[in-house]
Amino acid sequence: QVQLVESGGRLVQAGSSLKLSCAASGRTFSDYAMGWFRQAPGKEREFVAGITNSGTNTDYAESVKGRFTISRDNAKKTVDLQMNGLKPEDTAVYYCAVKTFPGPVQRPTTYRYWGQGTQVTVSS
Repeated sequence: QVQLVESGGRLVQAGSSLKLSCAASGRTFSDYAMGWFRQAPGKEREFVAGITNSGTNTDYAESVKGRFTISRDNAKKTVDLQMNGLKPEDTAVYYCAVKTFPGPVQRPTTYRYWGQGTQVTVSS
């Protein structure tokens, strides 16, 4: 069992920066790849960024590439999402998740454990 708690979401203006954090507890954190997803009202949950268990490799959705950076600290059992140049279309609830099943990192069904989400709202 893994528990995930996201934090850092709030209302910001377009062009601002924001850092989301996800704290994990439970099973061995460093064994698993992690991902950030987001879900806007009326839309499906979508992949934002992923990071391998060692932190060596990362992957990003095209819509955030060059603006967002995912990182992790296995000693602290945290995974962060640094978001720069925020746009109104980035408004969503952001979730972190633990990838426990094989398959593409972009696929939500490959993640077993999810946090409760943190709201990010970007005003224009």
